[in-house]
Amino acid sequence: MDLSYGSRYDDFREEVRSFIETHRHLAAPDWDVSDRTKLQEWQQLLIEQGYVGRTIPKQYGGYGAEPDILEARIIADEFARAGITQGFSGQGIAYLMPALLAMGTDEQKERFIPPTLRAEMLWCEGYSEPNAGSDLASLKTSAVLDGDEWVVNGQKIWTSTAESADWMFCLVRTEPDAPRHKGISFLLFSMKSPGIEVVPLKTMSGTHQFNEVFFKDVRVPKDQIVGQRGDGWKVANLVLEHEREDLGDPNFTQQRLNFLIDLMKTETVDGRRLIDIPVYRDRLMQFQAEVMALRFNDLRLLSAKLHNKNATLASMVMKLQGCEVRHELEGFAIDVLGEHGLLYEDAPYVRNDGSWQANYMFNLGLIIGGGTAQIQKNIISERGLAMPREPRPAS
Repeated sequence: MDLSYGSRYDDFREEVRSFIETHRHLAAPDWDVSDRTKLQEWQQLLIEQGYVGRTIPKQYGGYGAEPDILEARIIADEFARAGITQGFSGQGIAYLMPALLAMGTDEQKERFIPPTLRAEMLWCEGYSEPNAGSDLASLKTSAVLDGDEWVVNGQKIWTSTAESADWMFCLVRTEPDAPRHKGISFLLFSMKSPGIEVVPLKTMSGTHQFNEVFFKDVRVPKDQIVGQRGDGWKVANLVLEHEREDLGDPNFTQQRLNFLIDLMKTETVDGRRLIDIPVYRDRLMQFQAEVMALRFNDLRLLSAKLHNKNATLASMVMKLQGCEVRHELEGFAIDVLGEHGLLYEDAPYVRNDGSWQANYMFNLGLIIGGGTAQIQKNIISERGLAMPREPRPAS
């Protein structure tokens, strides 16, 4: 069996490696939006090379290449190997842009996709509410049409990056008398609109990653609705599909696995490298196998999209398995570090700037975010495997 990519792809891999070695000093972390200039310069450079927005049409600011599964895999592999980010993704790029390409108007695509892709327009997601988390369709935030504007009132919670976002894509109820899933619309609006209040929420790790967002008579232009009025659930589900794939992204997991291997080659216990201790090496090999499975599943998804085939079940598995593996991998790193694994923040002997501890807590949240693992298992069984629906309690 010949598993080689072929000479054309070998040349492409060398091209990507050469770019990374030449420009890696310019890389900006995809999670740090404090330095917008550096973030945008790195993003623009990647777009010009086709490493970001590779298949986005040029008219919308992308590179305009034809889809190619192996090129996409090579780019992801090489950036993960180098341990640097493959550009800014964010909720606007990873979740909203695919929905706009599929369901947005031409005007919406031309207005929103280019600045979003260039990281000039950062987005947050207005989905969850205090009484509408796993049961998202029970949301209460309302939008009433007043002339040429929607008037929005209500509240969202667990809104990541709302404190720094320029715009929000938001689910609102526009038809209060319609069935739950039929009365929801999908709006886009500026976070600088009068009537929006953002209140930070601190997690148990002591960091500020989420927010509450309150809306009081927020006015939104009528044409900033994606899809038809009352038909926003279709748009929302398309966004959620891409969100779940992104949360289980195997490329980031591969990057963390590479860091873990390096860690185990340098850290020692009683003069022995961690990687030379059989029980640790055995567990590391298990993680290698799990990450390899995630990456092959990702290739299945890429192939299905390229050939317009259904890969719903593979997509459902990505979020569940990907988030759980990431959390377990970070926890394993803490375990093998022994007493050093208990350190965090500015402790003098903390390893890798405390990234293992921070990611362990953050990835626990990802198991809940975007739909809990328990909800995802129900979705896989009912929608993916056509098993009987979970019994509903009598009302």
